[in-house]
Amino acid sequence: MRTRPAPLLILAALAGLIGVARGGTATNSLSSQTTVSTACNVSGSTLAFGTAINPIGAVPVDGTSTLTIECTAATPYTVALSAGLNAGGATNFSARKMANGAYTLGYQLYVDNGRSSVWGNGTSGSAVYSGTGSGGVQNVTIYGRLPSLTGTVPGTYTDTVTVTVTY
Repeated sequence: MRTRPAPLLILAALAGLIGVARGGTATNSLSSQTTVSTACNVSGSTLAFGTAINPIGAVPVDGTSTLTIECTAATPYTVALSAGLNAGGATNFSARKMANGAYTLGYQLYVDNGRSSVWGNGTSGSAVYSGTGSGGVQNVTIYGRLPSLTGTVPGTYTDTVTVTVTY
């Protein structure tokens, strides 16, 4: 003897199939996030006072160099310069010297074109350069001066100054 499924079961099965076949829309949201950190890069060129300076009567001798600074937009920064390798102390900015073996030649670096504010790290009466990043390259001029050439022995004089950008 055969049994027939009840009409109610068949109807429930058809309703289930119809429910699966129906179309619909589901929505949700997705968030995006990133963190942009502050950053700065700096590079510089040699400050050259000239290649053939006559030490008799040609003082002071001025020169300039350019620092290229790139900081993220709206990032405040300061630029400090060390006293150099030959100054005899980390904060001895007034005694900057270039050396040629045992011979030295005094010089100075300034924040301003008028050469009135000695550029250092903000200590010992020195100044620092302050700026705000633009997101692009900014050029900052270093102003140098050889105040005297009296008694200078001919030769090539050099010094190395460390540039520190704090942001």
